[in-house]
Amino acid sequence: MTEPAPDARDYEPHKREPVFNLPAVVIAFIALCVGTFLVTDYVLDDAQYYWLILHAAFIPAFYSGGIAIDFYPVFGPVTYSLLHGSVAHLFVNMIWLAAFGSPLANRLGAGRFILFWIVTSLAAAALHFVIYPTSQAPLIGASGAISGMMGAAARFGFRVDRSAGKPAFDGPVLPIMTVLRMRNTVAFLAVWMVINVVTGVVGIVPGEASQIAWEAHIGGFVVGFFFVSLFDRRYYG
Repeated sequence: MTEPAPDARDYEPHKREPVFNLPAVVIAFIALCVGTFLVTDYVLDDAQYYWLILHAAFIPAFYSGGIAIDFYPVFGPVTYSLLHGSVAHLFVNMIWLAAFGSPLANRLGAGRFILFWIVTSLAAAALHFVIYPTSQAPLIGASGAISGMMGAAARFGFRVDRSAGKPAFDGPVLPIMTVLRMRNTVAFLAVWMVINVVTGVVGIVPGEASQIAWEAHIGGFVVGFFFVSLFDRRYYG
């Protein structure tokens, strides 16, 4: 009795999920943040670093007339999100960016994800300005944009579809009242708020000055939570 000829598919290697399955746009933002930190920490001298902070960080007093300057920092309300003050600050933000940014970027697409980053960064800076209009302390860090991603995640009930090999938030954007009736989501929001207050008071690492006011996170979160549907590709059909 002859055995059937082996099927060539029997010899195909099993596909494996990549260890780091991050969308290109998320990798690009991580590279920008890490690259900027390395340059500021290891390449720029003190004068160059001071110039960068003046032009790229968000300093509320510049916009309220609290400090007289001979230039107008047009890009500061967005570029501050690419700057970080310490390894711990950078590391924590990049972990959260990979976790929440990846499924959101796969859901929105690269273009809308970039727009989402810009708008939530602006919202975080705006709320910080409203609360501290005369502050001369520079606001830096991607926390505002990442908080927006967490707010968006809550509107999807943290549902992620991994069937296509690219994890993406799944299903329709949930009504706000539905989200507020989901215990796991409400618990996450409560923990997120506590963590924000604690890190705002004691810093990311105890004894280390906080790099971004926790109130600014609220601005980004509010936009992500209430307006994520405006960025969603499915919203436009």
